[in-house]
Amino acid sequence: MPPPGLQSIAYKRVLYLTTIGRTTGLPREIEIWGVISSERLYLFAETDEAAGWVKNIKSNPKVAVRIGALQIEGTARVLDRQADLELWDRVAAIADRKYGWGDGFPVEITPVSSPNTHSESIKGSGR
Repeated sequence: MPPPGLQSIAYKRVLYLTTIGRTTGLPREIEIWGVISSERLYLFAETDEAAGWVKNIKSNPKVAVRIGALQIEGTARVLDRQADLELWDRVAAIADRKYGWGDGFPVEITPVSSPNTHSESIKGSGR
């Protein structure tokens, strides 16, 4: 069940996303911008599907997100420009209002854990 109240942290400028490396199998943590809509997180890849973290998600959609002290496990999916057109435009507009930029390639993260639950499958940063 998604954690209640993600909107309460929507003002935060950055979050930390941990994916599993598609070739190494090791955790990879990045700092990235994100927005919240309908209790889901949306991140934006500046280089579209060429971004390493997007490739990692396509290989393994299990992710962990850290925003301040809040930690959440989730499942990520790359939005499809045609099938998700309305959602794509909505989250791009939220990002544009928040950051002055919303032209990136959006990835949706659906939380699957309660806040502050530490992932057993995704730990560390592996930078």
